[in-house]
Amino acid sequence: MVDVLSQNEIDALLAALSSGEMDAEELKKEDTQKKVRAYDFKRATRFSKDHIRSLTRIHENFARFLTTYFSAQLRTFVQISVVQVEQLPYDEFIRSIPKMTILNIFEAEPLEGRMVLEVHPNVAFAMLDRMLGGGGSAPGKIGSLTEIETIIMEKIFSRALETLQEAWRTVLDIQPRLEALETNPQFMQIVSPNETIALISLSTKIGETTGMINLCIPHVVIEPIMPKLSVHHWFVSQKKTRAPEEQHMLEQRLNKAKLPIIAELGMSRISIREFLSLSVGDVIALQKPTGEGLEVKVGEKVKFIASPGTVRDKLAIQIEEIVSEGVDEIHDE
Repeated sequence: MVDVLSQNEIDALLAALSSGEMDAEELKKEDTQKKVRAYDFKRATRFSKDHIRSLTRIHENFARFLTTYFSAQLRTFVQISVVQVEQLPYDEFIRSIPKMTILNIFEAEPLEGRMVLEVHPNVAFAMLDRMLGGGGSAPGKIGSLTEIETIIMEKIFSRALETLQEAWRTVLDIQPRLEALETNPQFMQIVSPNETIALISLSTKIGETTGMINLCIPHVVIEPIMPKLSVHHWFVSQKKTRAPEEQHMLEQRLNKAKLPIIAELGMSRISIREFLSLSVGDVIALQKPTGEGLEVKVGEKVKFIASPGTVRDKLAIQIEEIVSEGVDEIHDE
């Protein structure tokens, strides 16, 4: 990783070199020395910085969708935001969460494999309390879920996972489906302990209760679509052609658009004195010969050359030529 110096650090370095406190030759020797960095094979780096940035962008949208969903369901103040997106071994994630927590195990077709939405007990029980008519506060002592509480939790988070589909729509059309709800991390083994996962941590506040919601995505699950998480894919996807239905609708709207069309017979210049002295029967000579075609303007641009005539005793024009694209005006002087 290349270190970027601030302007103050650059000024201090130049001052040290000019005063003789530092020797430029010694700095060159340090740069030529080989630098060894320790690498832990148990913490394999599978996600690049580019992938992490894309996951952050996707799940910032997910956090906004969750905020809207929970605010509507719980009818109280809810604030959710992305705190961190990092990669770590699955075993380290399991050891970092409470022994009693809410683990929503789900799949998202067409991706193969399982993912986990872990909700801190404080947050989960505050939601439960609010759904059952309470004020939305977490109990002092958290015990195991009853059958009724489990059903309510499953319904809450099953619908919450639908917002994940909206957040991922720009990358892949996934179909999240809640598979099971667990409370003991030891009973949940979705991948091997050393498998690298992407952990998206969401800070959650419900009323006065705060806690974390963690989304665990194993690398093996999203490995087939990793190229779609690159910045290059995001720029290319923005240039995709419109869907046929959208293009057809756009064409229909364009066909109904009204544009002014003017067939210009010619031009002439007269003085104000001549204009004021005009009377019935006077003839104004135009600068265009009678044998030349008329310029037909669409808006302000010449698009056709036509010849004048009549149709059923009405003035009309007949298109004789289409002006080449890029030619704005035709002048005859």
